[in-house]
Amino acid sequence: MNNGLDFIHRFISSNSKAKKSNLTLLLLHGTGGTEDDLIPLGRELATEASILSVRGKVLENGMPRFFRRLEEGVFDLEDLKMRTNELAEFILKSSSIYEFDLKKIIAVGYSNGANIGASLLLKRPEVLAGAILFRAMVPFIPDVLPDLSKKSIILLEGMYDPIVSKQEAESLLKIFNKARSNVTMKWQASGHNLTQEDIESAKKWLEITSSS
Repeated sequence: MNNGLDFIHRFISSNSKAKKSNLTLLLLHGTGGTEDDLIPLGRELATEASILSVRGKVLENGMPRFFRRLEEGVFDLEDLKMRTNELAEFILKSSSIYEFDLKKIIAVGYSNGANIGASLLLKRPEVLAGAILFRAMVPFIPDVLPDLSKKSIILLEGMYDPIVSKQEAESLLKIFNKARSNVTMKWQASGHNLTQEDIESAKKWLEITSSS
């Protein structure tokens, strides 16, 4: 789907007339994923939500990503900031075209998608109400922290993750705490892979967050 927007994406509107249908999930895949990968996860998290699922524009050995990295765990910060602004503008334009409420859009990101989701919160917080971030790292450290007091965030991290260390995950938690967000962290007995426990934790968190 294009509709004059500059990211390959899919938008699936909620068919429900229930209040929950006002919720929109922004799905952000991991390295090598596409706009199709996380749709089943989005449906499991919130069956009545609208879905905006986006494909990253950067290619790394043919695999889509949301921003460049110099090596594993080392981000190209200039590219990250540019891509964050680009994605934020896409979200703004999408909200106008598809008529969803920016105050009720939750990012659901995995790995590279979680990192761009965290970057959106720190650099362009006006485009998200909150985020579910699976296996996120610190994208960058802002010179000035945004006020995230109205944002709800859950970080879901793996205790045996070879990519995201415990220290790295806790550093991101500290940043979000300092920015005054309503942030929660959950640890799973897993590596970088997603587990059913991740999904259940995220689903429970989303039910509470979207009903408040």
